[in-house]
Amino acid sequence: MSFFSGLVIGIVAGIALIVGFVRSENSRSKRRSQLATTIAAFARMTVEDSRKLLAPEYYPSWVVFSQRQKLTWLNLHLTKIWPYVDEAASELIKTSVEPVLEQYRPVILSSLKFSKFTLGTVAPQFTGISIIEDGGDGITMELEMNWDGNPSIILDIKTRFGVALPVQVKDIGFTGIFRLIFKPLVDEFPCFGAVCYSLRKKKKMDFKLKVIGGDIKTIPGLSDAIEGTIRDAIEDSITWPVRKIVPILPGDYSDLELKPVGVLEVKLVQAKELTNKDIIGKSDPFAVLYIRPLPDRMKTSKTIDNQLNPVWNEHFQFVVEDSSTQHLVVKVYDHEGIQAAELIGCAQIRLNELEPGKVKDVWLKLVKDLEVQRDNKNRGEVHLELLYCPFGMKNGFTNPFARDFSMTSLEKVLKHSAEGKEAAENGTEVTQKRREVIVRGVLSVTVISAEDLPPADLMGKADPYVVVTMKKTESKNKTRVVNESLNPVWNQTFDFVVEDGLHDMLILEVWDHDTFGKDYMGRCIMTLTRAILEGEYKDSFPLDGAKSGKLNLHIKWSPQPIYRDS
Repeated sequence: MSFFSGLVIGIVAGIALIVGFVRSENSRSKRRSQLATTIAAFARMTVEDSRKLLAPEYYPSWVVFSQRQKLTWLNLHLTKIWPYVDEAASELIKTSVEPVLEQYRPVILSSLKFSKFTLGTVAPQFTGISIIEDGGDGITMELEMNWDGNPSIILDIKTRFGVALPVQVKDIGFTGIFRLIFKPLVDEFPCFGAVCYSLRKKKKMDFKLKVIGGDIKTIPGLSDAIEGTIRDAIEDSITWPVRKIVPILPGDYSDLELKPVGVLEVKLVQAKELTNKDIIGKSDPFAVLYIRPLPDRMKTSKTIDNQLNPVWNEHFQFVVEDSSTQHLVVKVYDHEGIQAAELIGCAQIRLNELEPGKVKDVWLKLVKDLEVQRDNKNRGEVHLELLYCPFGMKNGFTNPFARDFSMTSLEKVLKHSAEGKEAAENGTEVTQKRREVIVRGVLSVTVISAEDLPPADLMGKADPYVVVTMKKTESKNKTRVVNESLNPVWNQTFDFVVEDGLHDMLILEVWDHDTFGKDYMGRCIMTLTRAILEGEYKDSFPLDGAKSGKLNLHIKWSPQPIYRDS
């Protein structure tokens, strides 16, 4: 009996041990799984997530949430050596900026030069430093700097009326980021051949102008003219992508100099739902576009009177010097006659978002200020068509806006022969005329279908049809009416003879057929650039002015290029 009871107790104890062991292993496995999940969650954490967990005042001294490092040590030493830096930097800045000041000198002035230039006794403060990884054969460093200095800067100006005035530049406040590039790296001390410096970003630049012994306001417009000249000179002489090269070791560093790398072709197509700035009537919008904000590089569109949904269809060309950092800026203004134009809104797009050789069609939301991220007010949108053409681009790509686009060998021979004959007759050098490219051809538009059109009658249906128009010639065609459908299918093709494909537009308007008339439902507006480049494509286009809906189109282009001088 005792044998059986011992056996039973042994079996029970064994089972209990096994169950306990299994539960222990399951518990450990579960804890390991939870730990692995937690570690994976930490691995996915962003900088913003980390900041939510711990308030800044509780950060340990070794915790750094940014690549930008503090520079207390540098500021300390810079303060000590600032008198020597001031002497060297003052002369360098003066010799660099003065020629550019002369270049942008206002018409009202006959002379504009520095009579005194020192940076004062207050050293700038560097608030951060970061290293930019670009994969090149150099080191790129960016220094963020604040400076509220006491410089002594005096401009000697002479007006066209013979008046000489010494103008003091005072109360300078500056915040920006300077970029230093140490390149190329070599095996000789100090291990780099040259240093390039540039103002990478200008966050704030304030200053005042004062005539010594007088009031600058006595000459109307003089203060604004000089202030604009100073800002333009800084932009043109030292602001990225402009860079100044300081050779450290002997060598040829011409490859480090600023060079154009491509051309950006921009079509300012239209804008919609612009904010009305006028009390009576509607705004008279025009647009200003630029990559670098210099007077001779900024482009201005024509003004469309009394319109909040203007259609410009204007083409502009910009030189690109650094596609990785530059961006296109668009500012839309309301024209106010003799008064200063009022800003409606602005937008920008980075050039590194563009695929070289491929047309990008974009709608950009307008904001009040490009530096302010939070702007929920609806100021309208602007419609752009962008084409970036790098120099030396291969793969069979040809810029359709180039002067010799699709020119045959015979045309080139005839062109050069005619120019040579003209030069021989005149006995002068050939001055190359600006050539306007006229791309002629046939555009075939197949209106395939529409999807998700908004209801247009009381029964929740519509009787839609499409009117297809070429803007320049105003030639029109329209599809048949499809009754009681919000997803009509047409499959109708229309051919248009186009005389100037690069400057024409295709407009498709959707209407609801009614017994007593018609109701507008929305439209699509597009240029022909993509068709000229690709030859043929199918795509869907959202309807502007409609709550919903899109058109499915098949576009085909058959070219017949001709050219004329202008």
